[in-house]
Amino acid sequence: MSLLELHTRSLELAAAVVDTVQPEQLVLPTPCGDWPLRRLLEHLVGQHRGFAAAADGAGPDLALWRDVPVHGDPAGAFRHSAARLTAAFARAAAAPGPAPLRLPEIHDAGPVPFERAVGFHLLDTLVHAWDVAVALGPPARLVAAVDEDPALAGALLAVAEAVPAGPADRAPGRAFAAVRAADGPAGPFERALALLGRDPAWAVPVR
Repeated sequence: MSLLELHTRSLELAAAVVDTVQPEQLVLPTPCGDWPLRRLLEHLVGQHRGFAAAADGAGPDLALWRDVPVHGDPAGAFRHSAARLTAAFARAAAAPGPAPLRLPEIHDAGPVPFERAVGFHLLDTLVHAWDVAVALGPPARLVAAVDEDPALAGALLAVAEAVPAGPADRAPGRAFAAVRAADGPAGPFERALALLGRDPAWAVPVR
């Protein structure tokens, strides 16, 4: 499968997780610092909007990357914005020699090659899908779906392994925490999570 096809697959898996979110669950904590589930979902929709704008040639305008309210329909907001992003990526890929993308919220040092940008969003999609899934309960179904897809798991691991992991890159406030050691045997998804500083054993704290 092409990277774009794998990216579409990652969005489909994430959408299937978001489809299960109930309104009363929007207050649940997530592995994303102090973000409740609603804030995480609004971030995801905002990222779809930002990447779509970048694929359509937008400049480094941070306003295009703001979180987008999901109101009472997070699944609808996610799927609608994901469809717009998929279409924008397809348009960019169809152009002769896809132009680099400006991703001011992620990489402010200049344009990013198109395929690298798609890889960034594939990783972001799957990791945040895991964040949503683990907030709702055990994420076993999502993890298995990725681990059983060698091409998708390979793409996820390749991008995770390329994420800078120096002290400055993983400082507080950065997108990812320090690399963790995987506990015991771990599949590709759990290895990717550990590389990005996620704890594969995270669960909603018991009150």
